[in-house]
Amino acid sequence: MNGDWLIRGRDGRLSVYLPSGEAVLCRAELGPGGSWETAPRKVGGDQRLRPGLAIGQGTDGYAHLVSWRPTKPGESGLVHSTHFRPRLAALDWTPIGHPNRTGDRTGTPAVAVDAQGRAHVFVRNRDGGVSMVAQKEKGGWDPWRDLKGHDVQEDLAAVTAEAGQVELYAAHPGGILYWRQEKPGAQPVLTEEIETDVRPGTLGALATSPDRTTLFYTDGSGDLCTWRPGAKPVPLLASAGPGPVSAVRCELDGHDCTLLAQRSAGGRVAFAAYPTEQESAGAWWTESGPELPGDAGVSLATDESGAVVAATLSPSGGQLLLTRRKDEPGLALEAWREM
Repeated sequence: MNGDWLIRGRDGRLSVYLPSGEAVLCRAELGPGGSWETAPRKVGGDQRLRPGLAIGQGTDGYAHLVSWRPTKPGESGLVHSTHFRPRLAALDWTPIGHPNRTGDRTGTPAVAVDAQGRAHVFVRNRDGGVSMVAQKEKGGWDPWRDLKGHDVQEDLAAVTAEAGQVELYAAHPGGILYWRQEKPGAQPVLTEEIETDVRPGTLGALATSPDRTTLFYTDGSGDLCTWRPGAKPVPLLASAGPGPVSAVRCELDGHDCTLLAQRSAGGRVAFAAYPTEQESAGAWWTESGPELPGDAGVSLATDESGAVVAATLSPSGGQLLLTRRKDEPGLALEAWREM
């Protein structure tokens, strides 16, 4: 999956999304902070899907989901669904095309939603660059646009800045590419490229101030690094494990902090926090919870009261575990519970 799969909906309920075979499943809280649905529900109807789910969320709380579907032998197309509230049924999957008009799957998509609630879908194209398709403000979709780029790796990191502009990060051998909108609704422009060694599949981005976003990635030496366009990458701490980190901004002891979570090499969830955009303050990992299957992912969110919530989900086992921050100083967590 690409994007945060644990999200807080418009009604305050938390929900999780899980690819399962040729479908996407959703489970939601029955009420904010309460028990969860006992069985997951299928998202978007009976459309058969292929691997590569992307999830994005707007300030309106709506979840936007994008995936590949088979169209005919050897070819695929992208489809989109909107989920307005966790306890309601999501809209049926709607075809949004292919970055090269026709062909097979080209990469895992990424989704960001602007301040007007328009989904922007990015995906690697057949030529190794990035293409984008965006929703129109009054319904429907604009034509596909080629954003250029070169030799991009499959996984992209799309993010919406606090001012509402959509931004995109992509890695290629030896560096990172960065696109941003000059104004809402404009086509994102490739504005910066840096040289750095990036482990594939480790990109993640977060809005960290009114006019900046921060990219998180693991470099070739195993360090978890941050990068904000216009500056140089900063090594933060050694990566806890091989996969990407989940990041969320939250208040800890009265300070604006960035909290990171990652499945550690030992199989547990590792947490680290530091004052937002102040990497020089340092950070260190603290492990929590049981040992998890090798395919388990971790995602972070904040609940209706602003408390941090962490969830782990294993596609092979289907086990959903969840914990919340206790109402006390520091980053003390409740015992992990199986939902």
